[in-house]
Amino acid sequence: MEIQGRRRSSNFEDRGAGSAGHAAGGLPIGLLLSIAQRLGFKGTLIVGALLGAVYLFMPDSVRQLLLGPSAGSSASAGQGSACQLSAENQSACDFSRVILASTEDVWKAQFEAQRLPNYGAEPGPYREPTLVVFSGGVQTGGCGGATSDVGPFYCPADKKLYIDPNFYGVMEKRLKAPGDFAQAYVIAHEVGHHVQNLIGSSRLSVKGETKNQVSVRVELQADCLAGVWGHTARASLAITDEDLKEALNAAHQIGDDSLGHSKESDYTHGSSAQRVRWFQRGFESGDPRNCDTFTVTRYADL
Repeated sequence: MEIQGRRRSSNFEDRGAGSAGHAAGGLPIGLLLSIAQRLGFKGTLIVGALLGAVYLFMPDSVRQLLLGPSAGSSASAGQGSACQLSAENQSACDFSRVILASTEDVWKAQFEAQRLPNYGAEPGPYREPTLVVFSGGVQTGGCGGATSDVGPFYCPADKKLYIDPNFYGVMEKRLKAPGDFAQAYVIAHEVGHHVQNLIGSSRLSVKGETKNQVSVRVELQADCLAGVWGHTARASLAITDEDLKEALNAAHQIGDDSLGHSKESDYTHGSSAQRVRWFQRGFESGDPRNCDTFTVTRYADL
């Protein structure tokens, strides 16, 4: 892949370090104030002393993790920035913006051409999602809080993608899925969920199927839509056959069976073979209409 000289998306937020547990950043301030009220004047002094110690003596990075960014701090200026935590994070953030920009170009054209699975509603023009990077934990605009442990995800309530830049390192070392196109596949898959949200497939149910089985249909369709992006962006990003192997390996490594789920009834994303097959289907055809997992009558045939 080649990203030098390519457009970077402006639909990008750097939330810095934070905690998924509390909107303010992490420390349960409301709980401490409640205790203070119960203990009266002495309780107020104790809580005040505790917060003062936290603010004055803890390192700035820890202070922001516990209390949230101070007034006037700015992630874009590097204060509490997830991208500025390391050179690896800087590179990951820049790379992610290039891939996001590429998905914007691809899906804008696909929506304009109306080359989409039809679920009974006109989706209109493509509405671009925002990519949010964070470190440690994050609060979404409607999907609750999450830690880095959950991996990249999409929140349909605020139409944003969330990723800790460190996940690319996790892919390489823990999941055995190295390579820049493997990383691009992750972003494209989450954008695929955004496309599903716009066209309505993420809200479908299938008579006689469990919640997990419907989830597998949704995830496999997102894999296929990621493949469609790869097909269309192949020339502009100089995607090679070796790059494709990286993405297929990543799809295999994050299949439910490869991740240790022994019972098919526990699958929520699909087997390694299914994920590879549906990504290839999108990559080879370049047509989102070939990604309609909901027209596959039998679940076993996915």
